[in-house]
Amino acid sequence: MQTHVIDLLKKRRSIYNLGKNVSLSDDDISTLVKEAVKESPTSFNSQSSRVVVLFGDAHNKLWDITENQLRGQVPDEEAFKGTQEKLNTFRAGYGTVLFFEDQAVVEGLQEQFALYAENFPIWSEQSSGIASMNVWAAFTDNNIGASLQHYNPLIDADVQKEWDLPTSWKLRGQMPFGSIETLPAEKSYMDDQERFRVFK
Repeated sequence: MQTHVIDLLKKRRSIYNLGKNVSLSDDDISTLVKEAVKESPTSFNSQSSRVVVLFGDAHNKLWDITENQLRGQVPDEEAFKGTQEKLNTFRAGYGTVLFFEDQAVVEGLQEQFALYAENFPIWSEQSSGIASMNVWAAFTDNNIGASLQHYNPLIDADVQKEWDLPTSWKLRGQMPFGSIETLPAEKSYMDDQERFRVFK
């Protein structure tokens, strides 16, 4: 039995202590992300996932936007310190991948296949999760750390305006990535008997 994929999934972890010491070029990283998303399955092969990769100033701008929005939610400076420290760990990374789902595609499928209309938003969310996981696994395979964050919808309007993105693109997640500066703690697992059933 081949276990490369399983070994890769075991290696993949949420990395919060990120740095900028990555060995791949920006072009290589962009290609890696593109290929991982292109090969991710979508319902009816709708290819509804949309991705933006941010490097350098654009990466920093995203976390500035996020910080500014969160300051409005947590105006007390002392209470905000913990939030700011967390955001700084993302800012310390090399870049960020933004994951979107194109609602124009979802709505088109709802119109075309009315019988399944209520399911297409659910399947779209599943597609986003698969695309995110595939990018994460590809990063892991190249010794790049990452985590998946969800500051949407708080930052949606600012992100759309800053990078002039189509209004139909719905932000679903943000993945800061970079070099792995600190290894994560060992992962614990619940008992398999509580999670799985096998019948023959």
